[in-house]
Amino acid sequence: MPAIIEVENLVKSFGDFKAVKGVNFSVEEGEVFGLLGPNGAGKTTIISMLTGILKPTSGTARIGGYDIRTEMGRAKTLNGLVPQDLALYPTLSARTNLAFFGRVYGLKGRELKERIADVLRIVSLTERADEPIETFSGGMKRRINIAAGLVHQPRVLFLDEPTVGVDPQSRNHIFESVLRLNRERDMSIIYTSHYMEEVELLCSRAAIIDEGRIVALDTIKNLIGLLGGGVIHVGVERADPGLLSKLAALPMVKEAALSTAPVSAPPDAGAEASERPPLAAGAMIKIVTERSQQAVVNVIGHLNNHNIPLTSLEILEPNLESVFLHLTGKKLRD
Repeated sequence: MPAIIEVENLVKSFGDFKAVKGVNFSVEEGEVFGLLGPNGAGKTTIISMLTGILKPTSGTARIGGYDIRTEMGRAKTLNGLVPQDLALYPTLSARTNLAFFGRVYGLKGRELKERIADVLRIVSLTERADEPIETFSGGMKRRINIAAGLVHQPRVLFLDEPTVGVDPQSRNHIFESVLRLNRERDMSIIYTSHYMEEVELLCSRAAIIDEGRIVALDTIKNLIGLLGGGVIHVGVERADPGLLSKLAALPMVKEAALSTAPVSAPPDAGAEASERPPLAAGAMIKIVTERSQQAVVNVIGHLNNHNIPLTSLEILEPNLESVFLHLTGKKLRD
């Protein structure tokens, strides 16, 4: 399918700090594309450049064929933006708020009324349309915020962390709205989140972002497939290259290497744990497996047979959270 968004070596610096470091990706027409990464990874900065809030330091992008550096005015006509921060007038009703945003896009009369009715239906708030925004729950405000980004019927919708601080019911409403827009209207959606389960549920492809760079980009299935059977983190009191090579040779183990994940104290360390050194003498080994459960049995058996004390054990089953940890050595919420 043709690309509705093409991003080429996009960079954004704030003084000496480079927030986005040359990202490249494309979004197909009618695709739900995820930008997944921890807070501060650069997701919002990328969205801000694509929607005209920030100017790129270098690089560019095209939206519907329009270059954001030279044709942002035309690109904006295709875009709908739902920012992290609520952009609503609290003392006005939901309907009046939507009418204001519709007029900003040149809508009026019957067309504006029909668009407002349409987006209220999408976010399931028709019955509350004439109540002041200040009486709404946090989740309802988020849903009206989404409606405001939809009222002009954009071809591309940017959703920047739309579920932050919402209740589970509103979160489900937002998920349903996203899927309905994509399914019924073939809308292209760029969805940013640091919640891996949201991206797994909603997106066909995702870019995993860390410290301003894309560290992986593929379908959700293929990203999760990077881990094969999963990852095991094994804490031991001592490790050397010989141990790593022997662990890597065990059945159901694909590779074994020293991990950048923190080494934790043994579960039974009790009060003495705080008195121990920060396990500089210990090590955390990351083991990529073909089958996690069988690999655990083999690894523990090997350590026992060679009198190597096990200090901790963590099994990471394949999902985007464990993929991110595997790629960066950090958890998504770090």
